[in-house]
Amino acid sequence: MADEALSAGAVARRLGIAVTTLRTWHQRYGLGPSEHVPGRHRRYTPADLIRLETMRRLTANGVAPAEAARWAVQAPDAALPGPGPRTGKRGARGGGGATIPVGRSGPAARGLARAAMRLDSNAINEVIDRAIRTDGVVTTWDTLLRPVLAGIGERHVATAALIEVEHLVSRCVSEAFAAVVRAHAPGGPPRILLSCADEEQHSLALEALGAALAEAGIAHRLLGARVPVRALLEAVDRTGPAAVVLWSQTRSTADPAQLTALLAGPHRPLLVFAAGPGWRADRLPAGVVRPVDLAEALSLAAAVRDSLDQSAAG
Repeated sequence: MADEALSAGAVARRLGIAVTTLRTWHQRYGLGPSEHVPGRHRRYTPADLIRLETMRRLTANGVAPAEAARWAVQAPDAALPGPGPRTGKRGARGGGGATIPVGRSGPAARGLARAAMRLDSNAINEVIDRAIRTDGVVTTWDTLLRPVLAGIGERHVATAALIEVEHLVSRCVSEAFAAVVRAHAPGGPPRILLSCADEEQHSLALEALGAALAEAGIAHRLLGARVPVRALLEAVDRTGPAAVVLWSQTRSTADPAQLTALLAGPHRPLLVFAAGPGWRADRLPAGVVRPVDLAEALSLAAAVRDSLDQSAAG
């Protein structure tokens, strides 16, 4: 652990809690920052962080906040009380699914993972919103959300657990992306149509692209999950998009016939994207583009927008 004092936001990210929770612990239980420099906000020292980590662990294990605070203040380095009703044999060191692996991701991802395990929607929302404001949608998706979502999926495969965690995090992510779209609301007719493949239920990555498009000032339409080919073709006929992004997360939904139908339709888009890990490059019809990641998909969509703008100007 670094020896420098930390701001409230940095501590909240490390612990995976909301800043408002941190303030509550300060006001009610005296677990506040102890370093004070005149003219500056108080900051949390390493000793403060140890006390707060003790508080977080105890409350997560079902200990009442007041009792947890007394323990954190009196004996932060001592052995903690026995496991509460939500721990037991499946502890963090037992490999039973009490933690979410995030690889080498940074403190924000680890904090988000801890908040997810506590089902703390306020902290989850705060971490996501802060990341989007600071780093933008693409970086937030690649460095924060994807590692945590992948870790939840990995733990679910290993333990058949965490369905409730995945549902809550997914809902928070969807709400955050929807807020980005509402905040930017690009003008003009939507030029990009976003759709999941037929029977494809995983739509978060497509929602991330929609938010990134809005952030870049590119209007789009998002049809969402499980769009039958016939419905997709009808949407293309009604709206005449310049580009269509068809997302497939799994091989079972990546039927190239869906792409062929788009290319053969009477209102063929300028570009058809086969996005997502479900698609196999060697089975894509000629003329279909397969972006490798969110950044490339955004770049290609921006190129379509710019090409249309130039044509209209000419």
